[in-house]
Amino acid sequence: MAASILIVEDEPAIQALILASLKRAGHEAAAAGDAESAMQQINAALPDLILLDWMLPGMSGIDLARLLRNEERTRRVPIIMLTAKGEERDKILGLETGADDYITKPFSPRELMARIKAVLRRGAPQATEDPVHIGGLLLDPVTHRITAGDRPIILGPTEFRLLHFLMTHAERVHSRTQLLDQVWGDHVFVEERTVDVHIRRLRAALEASGYDALIQTVRGSGYRISAVPTMLA
Repeated sequence: MAASILIVEDEPAIQALILASLKRAGHEAAAAGDAESAMQQINAALPDLILLDWMLPGMSGIDLARLLRNEERTRRVPIIMLTAKGEERDKILGLETGADDYITKPFSPRELMARIKAVLRRGAPQATEDPVHIGGLLLDPVTHRITAGDRPIILGPTEFRLLHFLMTHAERVHSRTQLLDQVWGDHVFVEERTVDVHIRRLRAALEASGYDALIQTVRGSGYRISAVPTMLA
């Protein structure tokens, strides 16, 4: 699936190359030339991943990474540092600051895409194109097909995203607020009970196949998907 990626890079040629590569790969890409404009975009809508140049005008990429890691809202957004600094101590500093990966300039678009895919798989698996299955339920994000055993399941776009997120984070309990942020986007303002409506629709679509029992309600906490029966569901 397409990921939303923010490029924070002040060199126009590199910025343009990365933008073109990301869009060619099917991602939604935006760019900022400094930390201030990057924060404006992040405050408006949280990206799935940030490509962050070490050397920026004004606030450095390292300082911006520290800021993002210190804020609850941005703490878990994957960050890949882009830098001409290739020495080991610089790599260690970047990773200790909270970057998820580190790539040294010059780099090929192919290498960058591979790094992005690996980081997304770890930190935001719902933004990858990998098929996911649990308890006989199979979801393919590329073809947008879902099967329960041999039975095809038809879902609306929101239920599809909701199921995809739950399946890529199986066994974890997510509150309504967390689901709103991850599935609808933290820049979309809707009532928390909206989640309940879509959970009911998702269960209804799965009911005929018997897989609705995978979607479990954890009282006082939220929802999870699990192949393990629970008394809390």
